[in-house]
Amino acid sequence: MDGLLGYCRQGFEPELAGELTDRAGRAGIAGYARTERDSGYVVFACDDADALNRALPLSTLVFARQKLRLVAELRGLDPTDRIAPMLAALPAARTASQAPLYGELVMEHPDSDAGKPLAGLARSLGNALRPALRKAGLLSAQDNRRLPRLHVFFVAGDHAFLATSLPADSAPWPLGVPRLRMHKDAPSRSALKLEEALLVLLTDEERARLLKEGMVAADLGAAPGGWTWVLTRHRLRVTAIDNGPLRQHVLDTGMVQHLRADGFSWQPPHPLDWMVCDMVEQPRRVAERMATWFREGWCRHAIFNLKLPMKKRWQETELCLAQFAEQAGRPLSIRAKQLYHDREEITVFATPRTPGT
Repeated sequence: MDGLLGYCRQGFEPELAGELTDRAGRAGIAGYARTERDSGYVVFACDDADALNRALPLSTLVFARQKLRLVAELRGLDPTDRIAPMLAALPAARTASQAPLYGELVMEHPDSDAGKPLAGLARSLGNALRPALRKAGLLSAQDNRRLPRLHVFFVAGDHAFLATSLPADSAPWPLGVPRLRMHKDAPSRSALKLEEALLVLLTDEERARLLKEGMVAADLGAAPGGWTWVLTRHRLRVTAIDNGPLRQHVLDTGMVQHLRADGFSWQPPHPLDWMVCDMVEQPRRVAERMATWFREGWCRHAIFNLKLPMKKRWQETELCLAQFAEQAGRPLSIRAKQLYHDREEITVFATPRTPGT
C-alpha cells in the first residue's frame, strides 16, 4: 500500500480526510482518503506517498495528531502468529555490516472507543516483535532517535497497519498524544490546553526564547484563570481580562492584574510580548479580533482557540486562518492544531515570520 496514515480525534475523521484531500490536490498529487466515522484514523492512498509526505509536514496539518508513511496493511492476521506476516511485509533483513532500518518500534491503536481495548494486544505483541526485528537486523539494539521509527497500528485483532515516521516530522508521543497531568493548583482543566499548545506548537528553542521571566502578557476571557495560571508558572506578568472572577490563588501570585472588561473591546496601553485567548465566540469574530491585535502592534506572539461549528469544520478552519493571515497586516508564522485537550476547536500559535521562512 502506498500512502499516508493519520491519527485524529474520534469523530473528526471527515475533517482530516478533507484536509489531506485538499492539500494533496494543491500539491498536484492524486489520491483519495479512506476512513470510517469514529475510527480515529484516516488512510490517504496515492501514487507518490514520498512526495506527499514531503509536501505535508505534520506541523502544517491541523487535524492530524500523527502522520506516518504507510508500509503495508495486513488483514486476516492469524492470532497464533502475527509476527511472521509483519516481518514478511518489511524490507529484506539486514546484514551484520549494515545499519538497522529502524531506531524504535512503536505499538499503537486508535484513540477511540473501539481502539482502546487493543492496548493490551499492542503492548504484549511489541514485547515479542522487538527481539524478532533485532534478530532480522531491522531494529536498533537500543532506541536510536536519529533513525526512522517503525509503527504497528492495530485497528482490530486481525487487522494492522505497518508504517514509518521520521523523528523530525512526526509527534514523539505514542498515538501523537502528550500525556499531561492536571496539576492540583490549576484553576480549571483548560490549563491543559495551553500547556499542550506550548509543548506541541512551539519548538524547544522557541519555548526558551519566547517565554522568559518578566515578559508581559494579556489573557482575554481569563476567568477562572487557567491560562493565566500557566503563564505565571513561566514567570510572565499577566493582565487578565474578564468580567468574571479569577481564583484567588492565581491573584495571590502577585503577577496578575485582573481587569473586569470585555476581551473583544479592551486594548493594552502598551505593546505586550504575548496575548492568549480562549473566549467562546464565533470563530470568524475571534480571528478578526486576533488579527487586529497584530495589525495594531499590541502583541508580538499569540495563542488562541477557534471554536468550530458542527458542520464544514475543515472549510471553516481554512476560512478563519486565511482571514486571520490576511487581516493581520504583517507576515506571520501561523501554526494550528486540534490538540488532544481541545474539543470542538483548534488552537493557533502566531508569531512574526523570520526572514527565510
